[in-house]
Order: sequence, then C-alpha cells, then structure tokens
Amino acid sequence: MVGREIFHREVQQVEQLIVQLARSTKDQLTSAVKTLYNSDVKKAEEIIKKDAELDQLDFKINEEAIFLIARQQPVATDLRRLVVALRISTDLERMADNAKNIAKSTIHLGSEHGILVHSSIDEMKHIAVEMIDLAIKAYENEDITLARKLSELDDIIDNMYSTMLRELLEETATNPQKIQHIMQMAFSGRYVERIGDHATNIGEDVTYLVKGESTDLNN
Repeated sequence: MVGREIFHREVQQVEQLIVQLARSTKDQLTSAVKTLYNSDVKKAEEIIKKDAELDQLDFKINEEAIFLIARQQPVATDLRRLVVALRISTDLERMADNAKNIAKSTIHLGSEHGILVHSSIDEMKHIAVEMIDLAIKAYENEDITLARKLSELDDIIDNMYSTMLRELLEETATNPQKIQHIMQMAFSGRYVERIGDHATNIGEDVTYLVKGESTDLNN
C-alpha cells in the first residue's frame, strides 16, 4: 500500500509540472501577441530565449514519466495516466513553440513596419488562452464534458483564421510592396490557430484517460 501511495504521489508531481508548463505556455502566447501589436522587438527576443526553459520543463516531465513507467510497470488506468501526461506535455511544448514563432514574426516585421496588425490575431489569442485554461481544467478534473467544449472553441478560431487570411490576401493585391509584412501576420494567425489544435488534442487525451478510448474532437 505504501508503494502505491508513493507512486500516486509521484504521478501527481508530474501532473503539477504539466500545470506549470501550461501556465508558462499561456504567458508566452499572451506576451508574444502583445509584442506583435507593440512592435516590441526586444521583448520578442526575451520570449524566444525563455522558450528554452519551457523545453527543459517538457524534458523533465518526459524524463520523470518514462522513469515511472520503467520502474513501476503500471497497467490499465495508471499506465494511461502517464501516457497522457507525455502527450499533453508534448502538445504544450508545441504550443510554446508557436508562441515563439509569433515573437519571431515580430522581429521579422521590425519596429517600424508601418502597417496595422490585424485585430483578429488578438481575438484569436483570447480564445486560445481560454482553450488552454479549459484543457488543463478538464485534465485536472478528468472532465470529458469540459474536454468536448474545446472542439467548439477550436471551430471558432478556425473560422476566424480563414476570414483573416482571406482579408490579408486581398490586402496584398492593394499593397504588393508590403507583401512580406502581411505574410508575417498571416503566419502569426496560423500559429495561434495551431495552438487551438493542440489544446483540442489535450481534450482528446482527457477523454482517452477517462474512457480508455480514442476520440477525434476535430470532427
């Protein structure tokens, strides 16, 4: 009994690290989008540097989860819990990479690009942040009802991105000299849209954890 108590405590520690990674990822996204609107190249460089810390946290989560699998050889729900931890950590790390890419777009645009950043990127960011919060809450509470709500929010982000992309492409026709800058905004919108996809993946992982079966929330 003592052995199982230790095991579950160690699993909880891994789960706490995942929550920590989620919060840091959310902060990175919020900060990255802010640099885009403020043309804050210096802050964008700081975000890129900080990404290495999140990579290390993802590595630590993977290392500890794999160690527990190797040492304890868990089965059934215990094994699923660790497999899901590995998957979620990977999705969060990829979200952070997308936030880093937004910061890179800020640097590509420079501090004096002279164009208006599309308002949809910030609107999409707000929904993406909500999705990260919802995904982690669903994970902590093992709540598949919350997990399924991620699909609805993901559809909203997808539609917003499609509309924004169409508008940006139309703008390239009237401002061909700004095409490289406009494309950086399109890329940034795509990065936020991808974050929504990764949050939806977490919802699928929560469903797998609870029900033991795979579910596609993107359909």
